[in-house]
Amino acid sequence: MPELKFGLTAPLPCSYLPNEDEQLVFLLPDQPLSPKLYQQLLALNFRRSGEQVYTPHCPDCSACQSVRINPIDFSPSRSQRRLLNKAQRNELTHKFVDKPSADYFPLFADYITYKHADGSMFPPSREQLNTMLNCSWMKLHFLEQYRQQQLVAVTIVDTTSDAYSAVYSFFHPSVSALSPGILAVLYLLQCAQQNQKQWLYLGYQINECQKMAYKAVFRPQQRFIQGQWHSFG
Repeated sequence: MPELKFGLTAPLPCSYLPNEDEQLVFLLPDQPLSPKLYQQLLALNFRRSGEQVYTPHCPDCSACQSVRINPIDFSPSRSQRRLLNKAQRNELTHKFVDKPSADYFPLFADYITYKHADGSMFPPSREQLNTMLNCSWMKLHFLEQYRQQQLVAVTIVDTTSDAYSAVYSFFHPSVSALSPGILAVLYLLQCAQQNQKQWLYLGYQINECQKMAYKAVFRPQQRFIQGQWHSFG
């Protein structure tokens, strides 16, 4: 790995845990970023947002634990198989594509209004979405879910030689009962196995945050805790 330079953000209120502050270590601009380098950084608890690569570095908290799953070791639980069957009965299909098949903004706007009307992402804007959809140094893929040929959910996915990394998912409120976020992970695990990827990264798990709880149900998994990957069966 080349010598890299990092910065540290000022403390800000945490987006996930009340009464906590967050700080991020981030890669300074004009660094030699590439999918190969990012693959190494993923294994060290880093994530990507737009062109920025960062990792939590909070002095009094270590709740953020990166989660990854080996698709070869994974098999769906009984409840996950029921969900896959339910999705099939409801005529849900999916595609894994290397460029958007449609304008994602209407779906993104519906999702933000439905899920995050009280948060910093509201009101939704094309600029927000475009930041997620574009990265000059990273190859992106998109998991698209359809119901009766209508686009109802999208997951933005980073692609390296040995991994997929789920960046962000959004969906139409009409399919919320079908758990499109969980379905996205199950579909991505299928894609990762078919394409011989070693890992699917799901981002950070925070045990005390209900919004993150769904990640814990995918077992076996590994979590990055205090500088090392630990296995959870």
